[in-house]
Amino acid sequence: MKKIVVLISGSGSNLQSLIDSCHSGEIDAQIAAVVSNQGNAYGLVRAQKAGIPAFYLDATQYTDRQAYDTALLEYIEQYQPDLIVLAGFMRVLTAPFVNHFTGKLLNIHPSLLPKYPGLHTHRKALENGDKEHGTSVHFVTEQLDGGPVILQAKVPIFTGDTKELLIERVKTQEHTIYPIVVEWFISGRLSMHDGNALLDNQILPPNGYSIASSTL
Repeated sequence: MKKIVVLISGSGSNLQSLIDSCHSGEIDAQIAAVVSNQGNAYGLVRAQKAGIPAFYLDATQYTDRQAYDTALLEYIEQYQPDLIVLAGFMRVLTAPFVNHFTGKLLNIHPSLLPKYPGLHTHRKALENGDKEHGTSVHFVTEQLDGGPVILQAKVPIFTGDTKELLIERVKTQEHTIYPIVVEWFISGRLSMHDGNALLDNQILPPNGYSIASSTL
Protein backbone atom coordinates (compact mmCIF):
# COMPACT_ATOMS: atom_id res chain seq x y z
CA MET A 1 0.00 0.00 0.00
CA LYS A 2 1.25 3.47 -0.85
CA LYS A 3 2.24 5.81 1.98
CA ILE A 4 1.44 9.45 2.70
CA VAL A 5 3.08 11.85 5.16
CA VAL A 6 0.97 14.85 6.19
CA LEU A 7 2.43 18.15 7.45
CA ILE A 8 0.24 20.34 9.67
CA SER A 9 0.34 23.37 11.95
CA GLY A 10 -3.16 23.60 13.43
CA SER A 11 -6.47 21.87 14.06
CA GLY A 12 -6.04 19.35 11.26
CA SER A 13 -9.53 19.41 9.77
CA ASN A 14 -8.14 18.61 6.31
CA LEU A 15 -6.00 15.91 7.90
CA GLN A 16 -9.18 14.41 9.37
CA SER A 17 -10.83 14.33 5.96
CA LEU A 18 -7.81 12.44 4.61
CA ILE A 19 -7.79 10.02 7.56
CA ASP A 20 -11.48 9.32 7.00
CA SER A 21 -10.97 8.83 3.28
CA CYS A 22 -8.14 6.37 3.86
CA HIS A 23 -10.22 4.43 6.38
CA SER A 24 -13.21 4.27 4.04
CA GLY A 25 -11.09 3.13 1.09
CA GLU A 26 -11.77 6.27 -0.93
CA ILE A 27 -8.00 6.79 -0.86
CA ASP A 28 -6.14 3.52 -1.40
CA ALA A 29 -3.19 4.43 0.81
CA GLN A 30 -2.14 4.76 4.43
CA ILE A 31 -1.06 7.89 6.27
CA ALA A 32 2.31 6.76 7.57
CA ALA A 33 3.05 9.81 9.75
CA VAL A 34 1.89 13.30 10.67
CA VAL A 35 4.39 16.06 11.43
CA SER A 36 3.61 19.46 12.98
CA ASN A 37 5.72 22.56 13.52
CA GLN A 38 3.40 23.49 16.42
CA GLY A 39 3.40 21.41 19.57
CA ASN A 40 -0.18 22.29 20.51
CA ALA A 41 -1.65 21.49 17.09
CA TYR A 42 -4.87 19.51 17.56
CA GLY A 43 -4.03 17.66 14.37
CA LEU A 44 -1.44 15.70 16.40
CA VAL A 45 -4.27 14.49 18.64
CA ARG A 46 -6.32 13.51 15.58
CA ALA A 47 -3.37 11.46 14.30
CA GLN A 48 -2.81 9.75 17.65
CA LYS A 49 -6.50 8.84 17.91
CA ALA A 50 -6.24 7.24 14.47
CA GLY A 51 -3.13 5.27 15.48
CA ILE A 52 -0.85 7.29 13.20
CA PRO A 53 2.68 8.24 14.35
CA ALA A 54 2.58 11.94 15.24
CA PHE A 55 5.69 14.08 15.63
CA TYR A 56 6.33 17.68 16.68
CA LEU A 57 9.43 19.24 15.13
CA ASP A 58 10.30 22.39 17.09
CA ALA A 59 11.81 25.14 14.92
CA THR A 60 13.43 26.81 17.94
CA GLN A 61 15.83 23.87 18.17
CA TYR A 62 17.38 24.70 14.80
CA THR A 63 19.67 27.53 13.74
CA ASP A 64 17.81 28.48 10.56
CA ARG A 65 15.17 27.42 8.06
CA GLN A 66 17.60 25.26 6.12
CA ALA A 67 18.61 23.30 9.21
CA TYR A 68 14.95 22.80 10.12
CA ASP A 69 14.00 21.61 6.66
CA THR A 70 16.97 19.23 6.60
CA ALA A 71 15.74 17.65 9.82
CA LEU A 72 12.18 17.55 8.48
CA LEU A 73 13.35 15.89 5.27
CA GLU A 74 15.33 13.27 7.19
CA TYR A 75 12.33 12.47 9.38
CA ILE A 76 9.99 12.15 6.41
CA GLU A 77 12.43 9.93 4.51
CA GLN A 78 12.25 7.33 7.29
CA TYR A 79 8.81 6.48 5.95
CA GLN A 80 9.71 6.48 2.24
CA PRO A 81 6.39 8.17 1.34
CA ASP A 82 4.89 8.21 -2.11
CA LEU A 83 3.29 11.60 -1.37
CA ILE A 84 3.73 14.48 1.07
CA VAL A 85 0.57 16.46 1.77
CA LEU A 86 0.62 19.96 3.27
CA ALA A 87 -2.59 20.41 5.24
CA GLY A 88 -2.40 23.84 6.83
CA PHE A 89 1.38 23.70 7.26
CA MET A 90 2.25 27.32 8.01
CA ARG A 91 5.90 27.39 7.01
CA VAL A 92 7.51 28.34 3.72
CA LEU A 93 9.63 25.39 2.67
CA THR A 94 13.17 25.95 1.42
CA ALA A 95 14.17 25.25 -2.17
CA PRO A 96 16.32 22.19 -1.37
CA PHE A 97 13.40 20.56 0.46
CA VAL A 98 10.93 21.32 -2.34
CA ASN A 99 13.34 20.16 -5.03
CA HIS A 100 14.05 16.90 -3.18
CA PHE A 101 10.37 16.03 -3.26
CA THR A 102 9.49 17.61 -6.62
CA GLY A 103 6.27 16.17 -7.99
CA LYS A 104 5.40 14.54 -4.65
CA LEU A 105 4.29 17.64 -2.72
CA LEU A 106 0.67 18.81 -2.62
CA ASN A 107 -0.79 21.86 -0.88
CA ILE A 108 -4.29 23.28 -0.43
CA HIS A 109 -4.65 27.07 -0.40
CA PRO A 110 -7.78 29.04 0.54
CA SER A 111 -8.18 31.14 -2.60
CA LEU A 112 -8.80 30.73 -6.30
CA LEU A 113 -5.17 30.81 -7.33
CA PRO A 114 -3.41 32.67 -8.81
CA LYS A 115 -5.58 35.17 -6.92
CA TYR A 116 -4.46 35.91 -3.35
CA PRO A 117 -1.35 33.83 -2.73
CA GLY A 118 -0.02 34.03 0.82
CA LEU A 119 -1.97 34.95 3.95
CA HIS A 120 -5.30 36.66 4.79
CA THR A 121 -7.08 35.44 1.67
CA HIS A 122 -10.60 35.57 3.14
CA ARG A 123 -10.16 39.12 4.39
CA LYS A 124 -8.83 40.23 1.02
CA ALA A 125 -11.76 38.68 -0.83
CA LEU A 126 -14.23 40.50 1.43
CA GLU A 127 -12.39 43.82 1.36
CA ASN A 128 -12.20 43.74 -2.43
CA GLY A 129 -15.91 43.08 -2.81
CA ASP A 130 -15.42 39.75 -4.59
CA LYS A 131 -18.54 37.85 -5.56
CA GLU A 132 -16.89 34.46 -5.23
CA HIS A 133 -14.04 32.87 -3.35
CA GLY A 134 -12.76 29.34 -3.00
CA THR A 135 -9.88 26.96 -2.57
CA SER A 136 -7.17 25.44 -4.76
CA VAL A 137 -5.13 22.25 -4.58
CA HIS A 138 -1.77 22.61 -6.29
CA PHE A 139 1.64 21.05 -6.60
CA VAL A 140 4.29 22.75 -4.45
CA THR A 141 7.17 24.50 -6.19
CA GLU A 142 9.75 27.05 -5.05
CA GLN A 143 7.30 29.88 -5.81
CA LEU A 144 4.97 30.49 -2.85
CA ASP A 145 1.50 29.17 -3.77
CA GLY A 146 2.71 29.27 -7.37
CA GLY A 147 2.83 25.63 -8.37
CA PRO A 148 0.49 24.27 -11.05
CA VAL A 149 -3.14 24.21 -9.93
CA ILE A 150 -4.89 20.84 -10.01
CA LEU A 151 -8.41 21.39 -8.75
CA GLN A 152 -10.44 24.33 -7.47
CA ALA A 153 -13.79 24.67 -5.76
CA LYS A 154 -15.70 27.96 -5.77
CA VAL A 155 -18.11 29.36 -3.20
CA PRO A 156 -20.27 32.49 -3.39
CA ILE A 157 -19.77 35.50 -1.19
CA PHE A 158 -23.05 36.84 0.14
CA THR A 159 -23.92 40.33 1.33
CA GLY A 160 -23.21 40.52 5.04
CA ASP A 161 -20.73 37.65 5.05
CA THR A 162 -18.10 37.71 7.78
CA LYS A 163 -14.63 36.26 7.54
CA GLU A 164 -15.68 33.42 9.86
CA LEU A 165 -18.66 32.48 7.66
CA LEU A 166 -16.47 32.52 4.57
CA ILE A 167 -13.79 30.40 6.22
CA GLU A 168 -16.32 27.69 7.10
CA ARG A 169 -17.83 27.74 3.61
CA VAL A 170 -14.41 27.31 2.04
CA LYS A 171 -13.39 24.58 4.52
CA THR A 172 -16.41 22.51 3.53
CA GLN A 173 -15.12 22.48 -0.03
CA GLU A 174 -11.53 21.80 1.04
CA HIS A 175 -12.64 18.66 2.85
CA THR A 176 -14.28 17.48 -0.38
CA ILE A 177 -11.65 18.23 -2.98
CA TYR A 178 -8.41 17.39 -1.15
CA PRO A 179 -9.18 13.66 -0.84
CA ILE A 180 -10.17 13.63 -4.53
CA VAL A 181 -6.80 15.02 -5.60
CA VAL A 182 -4.85 12.78 -3.24
CA GLU A 183 -6.57 9.71 -4.68
CA TRP A 184 -5.84 10.93 -8.22
CA PHE A 185 -2.16 10.99 -7.30
CA ILE A 186 -2.15 7.70 -5.41
CA SER A 187 -3.92 5.90 -8.27
CA GLY A 188 -1.35 7.18 -10.77
CA ARG A 189 -3.72 9.47 -12.64
CA LEU A 190 -2.06 12.72 -11.50
CA SER A 191 1.51 13.86 -12.00
CA MET A 192 3.64 16.94 -12.58
CA HIS A 193 5.92 17.31 -15.61
CA ASP A 194 7.76 20.35 -16.94
CA GLY A 195 5.91 22.67 -14.58
CA ASN A 196 2.47 21.38 -15.56
CA ALA A 197 -0.12 19.33 -13.71
CA LEU A 198 -1.26 16.33 -15.76
CA LEU A 199 -4.41 14.31 -15.17
CA ASP A 200 -4.76 11.13 -17.22
CA ASN A 201 -1.76 12.38 -19.25
CA GLN A 202 -3.59 15.58 -20.21
CA ILE A 203 -2.21 18.97 -19.18
CA LEU A 204 -4.64 20.77 -16.89
CA PRO A 205 -5.50 24.41 -17.62
CA PRO A 206 -3.89 27.18 -15.52
CA ASN A 207 -6.76 27.22 -13.02
CA GLY A 208 -7.05 23.42 -12.92
CA TYR A 209 -10.43 21.77 -12.82
CA SER A 210 -13.18 23.83 -11.21
CA ILE A 211 -16.05 22.40 -9.19
CA ALA A 212 -18.98 24.74 -8.58
CA SER A 213 -20.04 24.58 -4.95
CA SER A 214 -23.16 22.55 -4.27
CA THR A 215 -22.80 22.55 -0.48
CA LEU A 216 -22.73 26.11 0.75
